[in-house]
Amino acid sequence: MAATIKLKLFKGFRGNLSFKLTTIGLVITTGFILIAFLAPTLEGWGWLQSPTDSLINPIHEPPGVNYWFGTTRQGYDVFSRTLFGSQAALKVVILATTLSLILGVPLGLVSGYLGGKADKILLFLMDTIYTLPGLLLSVTLAFVVGKGVINAAIALSIAYVPQYYRLVRNHTVSVKTELFIEAAQAMGASTRRILSRYLFFNVIQSVPVLFTLNAADAILILGGLGFLGLGLPPEIPEWGHDLRLALDALPTGIWWSATFPGLAMTLMVTGLSLVGEGLSEILNPKIRNR
Repeated sequence: MAATIKLKLFKGFRGNLSFKLTTIGLVITTGFILIAFLAPTLEGWGWLQSPTDSLINPIHEPPGVNYWFGTTRQGYDVFSRTLFGSQAALKVVILATTLSLILGVPLGLVSGYLGGKADKILLFLMDTIYTLPGLLLSVTLAFVVGKGVINAAIALSIAYVPQYYRLVRNHTVSVKTELFIEAAQAMGASTRRILSRYLFFNVIQSVPVLFTLNAADAILILGGLGFLGLGLPPEIPEWGHDLRLALDALPTGIWWSATFPGLAMTLMVTGLSLVGEGLSEILNPKIRNR
């Protein structure tokens, strides 16, 4: 009897904790989205404007009343650059994950349903890309396509297409043998109708989870590209690029120029990851029960 009560209490605590963590993730993610939209009205001195009259002798102020997050070694307002960094991150991440979803889902759906040689070739190609580390592949592609928001999104998206392809293809292969698919085929439904009406909505349950987790991963990879000088142009504020510039300032005691962009990146990744885990439990009862 006591063991049963303890088990019920644990399940209740576990479910409540999961709900709280998902809510925290939604609040963090929504907060960054609002910050990205409101950045022009919230900024302080401007992300490319020095608070000094001249850049010849720039000042680097610690966090305080005048400069909430302090200023960089070059004299730029860290608060403004952190705000606009969220804007750049959202632009690239939304473009990258949306592009990979648009490419990967239809390919996985058609490949899994039709099978044949095309399916084998696509599966081999996607598995080959999937085995490569995301950052390494993105760095290689960034060298090819160059810097910029669109180019960075393309470099990131190619690394994620195989994940959507594999997920949707595997679901399609298992669902296409169900009786309702065979019934639709027997009634003469076209391949397009079967794919769009019967298969699509039965194989995309896990796509929102993957989309959210990929968005979190894309922020880290974009930060890595920026740190290596391969992400966005220097004139666009980006957390990874700011961390790279702050690296030289750390020995001089200017810790704040690296701390706040790093915290922003960590918080945004954490928020998206918590949302992804929450969606996973909502959409997959087996995970929630386990």
